[in-house]
Amino acid sequence: MQLRSFLRAGHWPTLCCAFLYFDTSFMVWVLLGALANSIVPDFGLTESQRGLMLAIPLLGGSLLRLVLGLLTDHIGARRTGILGLLLTLIPLLLGWLWVDNYSTVLLVGLLLGVAGASFAAALPLASRWYPPEHQGMAMGIAGAGNSGTALATLFGPMLAKSFGWHAVFGFSLIPMVLTLIVFVLFAKDSPSHPAPKSLADYGKVLGMRDTWWFCLFYSVTFGGFVGFAVFLNSFFHLQYGLDRVEAGYFATLCVISGSFLRPIGGYFADRFGGIRMLTLLYLGVGLMMLGLSALPPLAVGTALMFLGMGMLGMGNGAVFQLVPQRFPKEIGVITGIVGAAGGVGGFFLPNLLGSLKQLTGSFASSFLIFSAVGFVCAVALFRVSRVWEGAFVGRGGRAAAATDELALEPALDTRSPAEAPA
Repeated sequence: MQLRSFLRAGHWPTLCCAFLYFDTSFMVWVLLGALANSIVPDFGLTESQRGLMLAIPLLGGSLLRLVLGLLTDHIGARRTGILGLLLTLIPLLLGWLWVDNYSTVLLVGLLLGVAGASFAAALPLASRWYPPEHQGMAMGIAGAGNSGTALATLFGPMLAKSFGWHAVFGFSLIPMVLTLIVFVLFAKDSPSHPAPKSLADYGKVLGMRDTWWFCLFYSVTFGGFVGFAVFLNSFFHLQYGLDRVEAGYFATLCVISGSFLRPIGGYFADRFGGIRMLTLLYLGVGLMMLGLSALPPLAVGTALMFLGMGMLGMGNGAVFQLVPQRFPKEIGVITGIVGAAGGVGGFFLPNLLGSLKQLTGSFASSFLIFSAVGFVCAVALFRVSRVWEGAFVGRGGRAAAATDELALEPALDTRSPAEAPA
């Protein structure tokens, strides 16, 4: 793929709006993670309660992604994005002016899920403007909006130290309002917007075996990225004794790796194939997590987490190089479904880290479990790729050329997991 060809394709103002919407939304979605080291001592929370508090926004995001995915398909990605931005203002106001105990923190965290659901509108908004050979790069750029997590982990602890953690929610209203204005002015829906699907069509997508494979793969790459992103401030504080601001610096370094390498993952997936990329990345993640299970010194642990987060971020881009090729006409609903699976994966990870820390007094077992998951995904992808290659993608997962007359429907396995052979 040549960069010049990519720049001539699509609609760059909309691509930039998709990135900005995703970026600011992710910033507020992980805000509780950035502020955890201030909130936990204020309310006297246990490590298990910390894990649940950090996980709740991810659960809310996973549930609401299904809703925004449906809305994207029926009213368009632009209108859905505007609605999502407006709704995100509500939990920010509540966090600023109302939260005063653990229960209200959990409620605000659940409502912050609407920010995480931005994925279901931002990615189709960008994707529909670009042809198959540029999907990895386009989706990678839009998806790099998860760099908003770095804004939260960097500035959240510093602002909380100076003004109190409630005020950070108020400050977050400023970029959200500015993003809403830019989005209204410059974002446009693609003229190739597909006709809305019926509920039966959505059920058909859920009944396809490939849908569940993509849900599994994304629950590990995206779930791993966002789950660690909300927990890293706590990890560096608890494991290495760093203060709130110092822990934020180290967390930001690792989050930046995963955020800004996502487009690179999409680019390399376009160039060499998403299947090849994902397989290598899962193996790499497994090795990085295995190293972290030894709980090495700060410098080594930071390097391993930096590399692991980078691989997870690249994996996100590689997954969404494949998804639009398999489901080109159902991109709105499939983005919502797969994105929801990513949020569910993210929900489990902070709970795992917090609960096992409380039970065992160590993070080692959590990293061992995640390492095993990475290796299992590499094996699973190798197995399923034998069906995908030549069906809807070329060798290694590259986009099938328009002149390749692939027998798409007969080759694809559209059976439910229960109907498919073991």
